[in-house]
Amino acid sequence: MESYVLAGGCFWCLDAVYRTLRGVHGVVSGYTGGQTLHPDYEAVCTGTTGHAEAVRVEFDPEVIPRDVILDVFFSLHDPTQLNRQGADVGTQYRSAMFPANDEQRERFEQARTRAAEWWPGEIVTTIEPLGAFHDAEEYHQDFFAKNPGQGYCLAVALPKVNKIRRSYSEYVLA
Repeated sequence: MESYVLAGGCFWCLDAVYRTLRGVHGVVSGYTGGQTLHPDYEAVCTGTTGHAEAVRVEFDPEVIPRDVILDVFFSLHDPTQLNRQGADVGTQYRSAMFPANDEQRERFEQARTRAAEWWPGEIVTTIEPLGAFHDAEEYHQDFFAKNPGQGYCLAVALPKVNKIRRSYSEYVLA
């Protein structure tokens, strides 16, 4: 198993998408990239902790290639928006990748370069050191599945899930 830590707006969307893919064995929503020792949702939402809403995706690269995990990341959010995704605004919603080692850093850089070919405009996704990853509160874990009728899930997360289901159908769980 391997794991990547990725931030691309609200963690509910990333969590929802990655849980639909074969070879993904776990997704944890959390906070990383900041200076607060014990961040919680309320503090992170202020934009003053330095943390990004992120997910830790644990996957089997023998089932789903590493590059697919990263290409999905760049497909499900807009990496040209600085410190925001749609109506979610602030550094906590930045597009960022947090490599655990040099090999991941190189893969992340290659994925960012590939994404630049798909997106008009400058890619603003940062590659930041992976520091502590703090699990988000339990109610944020698998939020989409637990709250399918919630407004944000219907308006924002569901279209992203459906887009990835279409674009990466060979990796979607049956």
